[in-house]
Amino acid sequence: MSTITSHSPESEEPTEGPSRPARLIQNEATTEIPVHLLFRDDPDTAPVPLGPAVVGRRHGTGEQPRLRRPAPAKARPVPQVDPELVERPAPVLPGSAGVLAGACGLAGCVVSSWWAGALPPLAMEALRLPSFAGAGLGPVQWAAFTGAGVVSLLGFGGLARGRTGRASVLGLFGRYRGTVRRTGLMWVNPLLLRRRVDVRLRHWRSEPMHAADGHGVAVRVVVLVVWRVRDTARATLGVEDHETYLRECVEAALVRVPVEPPGTGRGSADEAGEALTRLVVADAAPVGLEVFSVQPVRVEYAPEVASAMHRRRIAALDAQHRATVLTSVVDSVEDTVTRLTMRGLVELDDYERKVLVKDLTVAFCSGRGETSP
Repeated sequence: MSTITSHSPESEEPTEGPSRPARLIQNEATTEIPVHLLFRDDPDTAPVPLGPAVVGRRHGTGEQPRLRRPAPAKARPVPQVDPELVERPAPVLPGSAGVLAGACGLAGCVVSSWWAGALPPLAMEALRLPSFAGAGLGPVQWAAFTGAGVVSLLGFGGLARGRTGRASVLGLFGRYRGTVRRTGLMWVNPLLLRRRVDVRLRHWRSEPMHAADGHGVAVRVVVLVVWRVRDTARATLGVEDHETYLRECVEAALVRVPVEPPGTGRGSADEAGEALTRLVVADAAPVGLEVFSVQPVRVEYAPEVASAMHRRRIAALDAQHRATVLTSVVDSVEDTVTRLTMRGLVELDDYERKVLVKDLTVAFCSGRGETSP
């Protein structure tokens, strides 16, 4: 017989010099596992909730049960806009100042022309100016005429009319200079670029958008949004197009909120509207848009889903009608046979009773418009 010699891991190590044997756990079902890996310390010392988070030990490994820490919930990112981009009033003057400056510049042009002798005689007679030979068009006259013309252009060119419910965002060389919300005639620096913004309360009715109900079935939703521009600087300069941004916010909210069609009984339109309003308000506020309500006004299933649900509803109604008719026929047959037997009009054995029941069933079904099987 052959002798089987088992060698432990300790016997295979060299004997020269002091050496520390490796502490291992081994059995017939697992591989060698270092002992220090089974009792390692976790650097995270935060309290861990017990209960369903405990993972059982693995059979045959000797591994101690570990605790599974729930992953921290990631906060939803909030749109960020330049914090310095905040609406502020722009420097404007009353319209009378612009009219006065333009009139003074125009008068200066007339006087300079008269001084240079370039004013036509008809104009002199109309303005009742004294006759003057004129000093000629010299550098002084040209400078006076140019200065008066510039003043006139600035005075009349800066006149603007402010309307109720409209605002103007002013910018100079790409820099925001302020917003004008005044109404009436006013004077604005003509070198500033003006962008008209409607700050009135507005209603936006969307086209049918794709969404889903509580069971993930595709639906199409028409949404009515009541909103207005609150911060003209952020709405105009913070995003490329604030109306397009609002539309995309509504579409993103419809992806996260289930919308139930009316008549399903699983949820109300008010609950979906409140959830949509909260999401759209949070997304639109950083860009200067104020949203008051987001309400679904029409919810319907997609055409392919609606046709399938219509066929299913028709089949269910047909099955219910058949069950009702069959119950009514069975009750009528039972009542008829019972009355005939109890009154002693006929004496029936089992075979005759079955034949009578069959004939009555066929007759009643035929009378109700049903075909017998």
